[in-house]
Amino acid sequence: MTDRLIIRRPDDWHVHLRDGALLADTVAHTARQFARAIVMPNLSPPVSTTAEVEAYRARIIAARPAGSDFTPLMVLYLTDATDPDDVAAGFASGVLAACKLYPANATTNSAHGVTDVRNIYPVLERMQAIGMPFLVHGEVTDPAVDIFDREAVFIEQVLTPTLRDFPALKAVFEHITTRDAAEFVVAAGANVGATITPHHLMINRNAIFAGGIRPHAYCLPVAKREVHRLALRKAATSGSEKFFLGTDTAPHLVQAKESACGCAGIFNAPHALEAYATVFAEENALDKFEAFASEHGPNFYGLPLNSGRVVLERVRELVPERLPLGDGEIVPWLAGETIGWRFSGVTD
Repeated sequence: MTDRLIIRRPDDWHVHLRDGALLADTVAHTARQFARAIVMPNLSPPVSTTAEVEAYRARIIAARPAGSDFTPLMVLYLTDATDPDDVAAGFASGVLAACKLYPANATTNSAHGVTDVRNIYPVLERMQAIGMPFLVHGEVTDPAVDIFDREAVFIEQVLTPTLRDFPALKAVFEHITTRDAAEFVVAAGANVGATITPHHLMINRNAIFAGGIRPHAYCLPVAKREVHRLALRKAATSGSEKFFLGTDTAPHLVQAKESACGCAGIFNAPHALEAYATVFAEENALDKFEAFASEHGPNFYGLPLNSGRVVLERVRELVPERLPLGDGEIVPWLAGETIGWRFSGVTD
């Protein structure tokens, strides 16, 4: 049994750092474990031009803990009116790492998102030409489609025809939740990858209703049936370079989660690596963990691997019921549970 893991320092390829009062704490939690992170742009209002992204990046840099070398990799929020020239200039200058598709009204702060993917075809054509990653929240928003089917329908109605029209477009299917998505990514070309969250590897949809409504297990896309959770675990631990770490850590303060209309999002940044390590240990795949956490993402994005190392120890640790965040409190992922791994820090 492995009691100590030393792996190349990982990156998080999907985070929500928010802004304002929350920013210093969210950055600190992510920077504690990860060297770089793909930062989602769904603020209110969204960051939908290169200038807005650059200003947001400056706020993140200013919020880093003293001595931190954490690097935010910035993403532009696509709208029906996104300018291809602005996107290309932002990518060429190094301000932008990617662009993100939020179907309008699919998730948190997505009201300004894309109403029809064909509206952004000129942007996608430019992105394909310059090799810029296209990040996808993969759900349809048609209310006639059951919420548990919206990812599968998105694959059929949106993603498949889009990638047929742009066969060389580098695309990341974000926070996949279904066997359908895992199988789609495996069958696609090398230009298509996917991120998988720790919570979608650990829970199925029953967790949202265990003994009552459990708002802190509610996220979008929602957790699905057990057959899908098992398919995600198989994909993550397979060793395939198409799958990599993306926590989708998404903070909402307690009062926003525990309300009549609770917000979607799970804050897993404080114990993200421990949660992933738990899954890989349960699947007898710790030998595949470093590649999933630290290599597949940089390789897909065409970035160098990190040089430092992080240490995880097999030690039982209690996750706090609540944590301070900004000017309030938050319930973290696995709150009140005892986990079997402890993050022991970064080393050279």
